[in-house]
Amino acid sequence: MWRKVVAASALVWLLLGIGAKPALAKDGYAAQMGYGLAAVGANLLYVPAKIVYAVLGGVTGGLGFLLTAGNSNVAQTIWSPALGGTYVLSPGMLRGDEPILFSGESYEPARR
Repeated sequence: MWRKVVAASALVWLLLGIGAKPALAKDGYAAQMGYGLAAVGANLLYVPAKIVYAVLGGVTGGLGFLLTAGNSNVAQTIWSPALGGTYVLSPGMLRGDEPILFSGESYEPARR
């Protein structure tokens, strides 16, 4: 019984080590684990804040659409930044390899 558990554990660790080496060549295992844990911790605060921002922006954009008698440019100007952007932080974002965009790109209505 114990031999099977040890053999299976060794096989799993071997496969994980082989598959992870190219991705971890830049940093050591400890650094990668640190960034991963930091991303999980940061997401505990970031994700709820982003969702609240997106929901409030969605509601505000809907109200803007209704109050301007269906002017979609007003709604898009509110919805684009509120609903766009980054919803979940990754370790690469915390390292500075990727940008963190709390709000999305600004909407520019087409000129006539």
